Order: sequence, then C-alpha cells, then structure tokens
Amino acid sequence: MLTKRIIPCLDIKNGRTVKGVNFVDLRDAGDPVELAKQYADYGADELVFLDITATLEARATTLEMVLHVAEQVNIPFTVGGGISSVEHVDALLKNGADKVSINSSAVKRPELVNELADKFGSQCVVVAIDAKQVDGNWKVHLAGGTIPTEIDLFEWAKEVEERGAGEILFTSMNHDGTKAGFANKALAKLSEILNIPIIASGGAGNVQHFVDTFKEGKSDAALAASVFHFGEIPIPDLKKELKEHNIEVRI
Repeated sequence: MLTKRIIPCLDIKNGRTVKGVNFVDLRDAGDPVELAKQYADYGADELVFLDITATLEARATTLEMVLHVAEQVNIPFTVGGGISSVEHVDALLKNGADKVSINSSAVKRPELVNELADKFGSQCVVVAIDAKQVDGNWKVHLAGGTIPTEIDLFEWAKEVEERGAGEILFTSMNHDGTKAGFANKALAKLSEILNIPIIASGGAGNVQHFVDTFKEGKSDAALAASVFHFGEIPIPDLKKELKEHNIEVRI
C-alpha cells in the first residue's frame, strides 16, 4: 500500500512566506528556507513553493531561494508560479527543485504539458488546478484564482494526464483557507477518472480533515499551509493520528 504524503505549502511573495483566506488577505508567515528546513526535520514528506506574484523580476529571487532550499532540505520539493517555458523549468531543476507546478500557463498553452513531460519526464510535472464550484459545476480559474473560465475541472484534469502530467494538485477555491475540510467529493471523482496521484489542497483545519481526505476523498497526498505555518497541527502529531486511523504514512 502506497504511503500517503503530507505536504506543507509555502506561498512566496517578495521572498517571504505568506498565507491568506480564499486567496486574499495575506499575512507574513516567515522565511521560506527556515520553514522548509523545519518541516523537513518535523517529518513532512514533500514541500511545495508557490511564487504567488511571479513576475520576471521575481524569477531571480525564486532561483536563489530554490538553491538555498536544496542545500538545506533532504525531501523532494516542487516549485510553481509564473512558469511558462522549458527554459525556466530547466533553470529551476538545475538549482535543485525536484518538480515544477504549472497552472495558468498550461491552460493558455496545453502543449506545454507535453513539452515538459517529453523533456524532463512526467515525474517532475505537476499540473495545479484552482477550481471553484459554480452552480454545482467545478470551473477552472486562472491567475491565482482571479480569472474564471468555462473549463470543467474533470475534463481538464483528464486532458493534462493524457498530455503527460505526473500529478494533479487540486485546490478548491471554495474551501481554501476556510479550515472547513477538503473538497472530498470532487477529489473522489478525480481519483475515479485519473491514474496519476492527486494532491488535495484547500480547507485543512484539523486532523480529522486529513483523515477524511485520505479515506473519503481517496487523495494520495494532502497539502496545507496555515495550520502548519502557525503551529496549529504539528506534523508528527498528525502522522501519529493518521497511523491510528490505519492510514499508511512515513514516520
């Protein structure tokens, strides 16, 4: 049985870790390299860094941060935010990232998924999907959730899998930052139609939410931010509880 993964997510703005609710109202959560090292020491399985205001100017900062993180941690980490070319991915991987996450750029030019999978292998291509339930239908949103589209979450997830994505990072915008639990029905449906791992994101508020997303949502990994950044759920305690619910995790 494959072990389930716990993944802290660090949203990066101007070189600092920040956290908001429903994608807004950001507050400072600390130095990303220090936090990364702390999480690796506490038993996180992987890390995700998302440059939420990625611009060309910020790119050099991100590359420098990736290099420092790679020097400090011994667990895999993914970097996302503003990635739209093979060259940018090449630079991130050379600086020590294990995977990259693409989102809006994949929707705008779906061939990018094929190009990255062909060049670097599916194992390092994560397609992040921010979606919102609108009138009962899950619709993909772009640019940090600010631009709605008519694209269906499930159709898009299937397409990127066929194009070579190795993993899906699904964030429910309805649940993000609310601490009311993950979007388990949508996650379970994704898990039915896909053959690649799915990372649940958006809504973690307590240990039971993690139990539920692994059991009901059939998620392969669960990603969270504020509950980890502000010490509400220590990762060793979370993993102990998951074990007690017969959920396989790496201790």
